[in-house]
Amino acid sequence: MRVPIRRRGAGITPAGQAAQHNDDRQSSGYARMAGWSGVAFAVLFTLGLALVRQSPGLGATDADYAAFYAAGPGNVLVTLGLYIVPFAGIACLWHMNATRTLLQVLRPRSWSQIPHWLNLAAGVVFVCMLFVGAAAVGAVALLTQFSDAPLPPPDVARTLSAVGYAAVFVYGVRAAGMYMITTTGLARSAGLLPRAAAVVSYLAATFLLVSTTFHPAILLVFPAWVLLFSILLLVRRPSGVTS
Repeated sequence: MRVPIRRRGAGITPAGQAAQHNDDRQSSGYARMAGWSGVAFAVLFTLGLALVRQSPGLGATDADYAAFYAAGPGNVLVTLGLYIVPFAGIACLWHMNATRTLLQVLRPRSWSQIPHWLNLAAGVVFVCMLFVGAAAVGAVALLTQFSDAPLPPPDVARTLSAVGYAAVFVYGVRAAGMYMITTTGLARSAGLLPRAAAVVSYLAATFLLVSTTFHPAILLVFPAWVLLFSILLLVRRPSGVTS
């Protein structure tokens, strides 16, 4: 499927055709890079979240906290999740920058628009909050694997979890929503998103911006959207790209 992005004149010179072909090749390459890195992010983020989420939640009792960190298997899974989350963040940065570069190729003046820079800021803030939140939630589990020091009391572990939850659910989720809004607007103006996908994107982003729940399912909205956007980039080729 072709995405109509720019019209070609009937009297393009050979030099112009060569430049157009070069732009088409660049667009195709950046679309593939953004698409596959987005798929990688969605998979790694979901896996990392599932592992880190093994730690006790904010509503767990002191006995639950003590029992979890005294046992070994749960701590190993959380620690493994801590090492997966950075790769999810790296994939997210690749996806964001490949998408931004693709938009810059398709719409060279997009850099002068405010959403272009809000998009960059929101993506970076999301990754930072993801790292901070995962580190806080998994700190005690990491301690059990790499130190023989006495475990902190349950109230300390709960406080660290609260910091992590605040970083991800309060700040990170809203940064993700802002990233979705700006990306959708820029991609829609470049012809990369169909209207239906844009509407779904705006609704999902609004949900993240106004949500107040700490349920882990809400964190799956963003990777699900990235996966949808990535599939569209892989399936819908920019105009002029040859098979």
